[in-house]
Amino acid sequence: MQIFPWLSLGIILCAAIFGIQNSTAPPVAMKFLLWNFETSLIYTVLGSVGIGMLIILFLWIPRAIRASFRARNLKKEIEFLHGEMKNHAEESKTKP
Repeated sequence: MQIFPWLSLGIILCAAIFGIQNSTAPPVAMKFLLWNFETSLIYTVLGSVGIGMLIILFLWIPRAIRASFRARNLKKEIEFLHGEMKNHAEESKTKP
């Protein structure tokens, strides 16, 4: 059983419950460099969770691609070594 889908579902549910419970909260003032704006606490929390998930996804993608290439190369190497073993076995049978 994979834990990642269950963990992500749990995080999403916790963020949704938090947002619903705090739906009547006053607006939150956010400042970043030259940007100043006010938004609801729900949008701030859900946006933060979403951005966090995207960052993790973008960090995970290159690792998954490298693992895929490595697995493919290892499968090719296994096939090559099986062929070598068969050749050596046939050569040893034909030698007196």
